[in-house]
Amino acid sequence: MLPRSRRDFLKTASGLAVATVARHGRSQDVSAASPDEWPQFRGNSRLSGTTSAPAPPLTVLWTHDAGADGIESSAAIVDGRVYVGSMAGKLLALDLQTGRRLWAYEAGAEIGESSPCVWQGTVCVGDLAGVVHAVKSEDGKAVWTFKTGAEIRASPVVAGGCLLVGSYDNRLHALDPRTGAARWSFETDGQVHATSAFDAGLAYVAGCDAELRAIRVTDGKQAFSIPSGGYTGASPALQGGRAYYGTFEDEVLGVDLEGRKVAWRYQHEQRRFPFYSSAALSEGRVVLGGRDKHVHALDAATGKAAWTFATRARVDSSPAIAGGRVFVGSGDGRLYALDLKTGALVESFEAGAGITASPAIAAGRLVVGTVDGQLHCFGRKG
Repeated sequence: MLPRSRRDFLKTASGLAVATVARHGRSQDVSAASPDEWPQFRGNSRLSGTTSAPAPPLTVLWTHDAGADGIESSAAIVDGRVYVGSMAGKLLALDLQTGRRLWAYEAGAEIGESSPCVWQGTVCVGDLAGVVHAVKSEDGKAVWTFKTGAEIRASPVVAGGCLLVGSYDNRLHALDPRTGAARWSFETDGQVHATSAFDAGLAYVAGCDAELRAIRVTDGKQAFSIPSGGYTGASPALQGGRAYYGTFEDEVLGVDLEGRKVAWRYQHEQRRFPFYSSAALSEGRVVLGGRDKHVHALDAATGKAAWTFATRARVDSSPAIAGGRVFVGSGDGRLYALDLKTGALVESFEAGAGITASPAIAAGRLVVGTVDGQLHCFGRKG
């Protein structure tokens, strides 16, 4: 029986870059999101969680009530609009400047952690009934749906001409993003909870089968796999020929993709807690949240700890980095802005409810939802 809630899921778990491009072909993706948009989970196809936009102040510009069922989905921001899924079963489109609701699409089932992906006028998201929905960004009208064999918590991404999405049916699915027609599916040995990262023709997925797999997007065949040594809920972040992600064996891994081996493993000397948060990458730092109630920053080359920052509850929210600051939510109901180099607290916002979704940053604004269904937008007034 598959887990039906976040709680059940968590209980289940107790130059290299140049060489890589030469081998697989030149990538068209960048490591940081555009300053004007954040079109998918983690901002870009490498899932780096980083943008070239300046750091916004944590001044509330507007708040939108999406319903008491809560928001676990992370927002996308494109063309002055915010798109986000809710546990009330709605995919919402809001005006970025005012927070005014533009449309609401009824998915027919709860939208959990799956976050919208915006591509060429279409918004795609998965729900807990296992359905991928594609709707028009202009008016929220349905374009197509695709049914997988189990719930979807991964976020769709469009890369290499395919829409990629993992499902609890143990498969990574590749669809035609225009029609929803199946192109291929790859079966793993466990539920596919994490979102796929993409670079140079390969989709990388860290899964519940404790493997990091590289799948060719052209034909759905596995290029290689690397054992993680632990059950993984986090999504891999790619940079410089390496993949970075945490596991439920209380470790963070830096994986050498060219050498197809783990380059380093990080584990806190005293605290042994899982890492569920996906990493953000910037300025030689790997930054992610831990179940030990701390935010961890590691040296990307060595895996050595650079700093830690203590919150008052577990940190499942995945950080976003902009302008030398780390923005991350905590189960303690606060959104934190930290200095990337030192981990010092710059400012914080008391949301009043836990934050497990990840911040999205674009056009001078930061948007993030809470478990009590409030979507907050921050930025500079005037």
